[in-house]
Amino acid sequence: MRVPKDGSMLGTVESLYRYPVKSLRAERLKRADVRADGFAGDRTSALIVRSPDHARTGKTYRGKEQRLLHTFDDPKAAQDLAGGAGIALEVEDEAPHYFDAQPVSIVFDAWLRELEALAGRHVDPLRFRPNIVAAAAPSFAFSEQTLVGTRLHVGDVALDVVAPITRCVTPSYDVATGEPDVALQRVIVTQRGNIMGVYCRVAATGTIVTGAAIN
Repeated sequence: MRVPKDGSMLGTVESLYRYPVKSLRAERLKRADVRADGFAGDRTSALIVRSPDHARTGKTYRGKEQRLLHTFDDPKAAQDLAGGAGIALEVEDEAPHYFDAQPVSIVFDAWLRELEALAGRHVDPLRFRPNIVAAAAPSFAFSEQTLVGTRLHVGDVALDVVAPITRCVTPSYDVATGEPDVALQRVIVTQRGNIMGVYCRVAATGTIVTGAAIN
């Protein structure tokens, strides 16, 4: 993995998040314990579909299936909501983590500002369910694609950027109300190639705090 030229600072950690139950509301952190398999406590439970005739029987129930999931903290409330539509969900915590792909995701605010300029309005970073929201340094000039292959050092943690994140429909849902925003989704797809943020693997474990430099 390459490192930023001359060890230059790419930015700072603006905020940290984990998602105790996959697809439910974020928990904001001041400090994250970063282990080899991701943030401690991140997506350690999931809602599993148990209805035998459902298309995702035995798989996780996600925002794709119910746009209000991200508005709940309590899995029981999500189960009740799904139950009203005849879908039985079980809370499962048998896996260490329930990730879609890689253990850590990062969104730089420079990418969000680009999206906001295209969309003509503010975009809440939590639409993209990141672990790290980063404030880019003035010299930051990376796109998601060009950041791939870079090793980032955040405090004593090292993260290898392995892929841009291709987005599904869930970023179009308001994080507070669940209301869809078709126009925003169209901009993400047509103007940004359906990409927002990067996935990382953990190369060195440790602790990340808000305000930490990203080099």
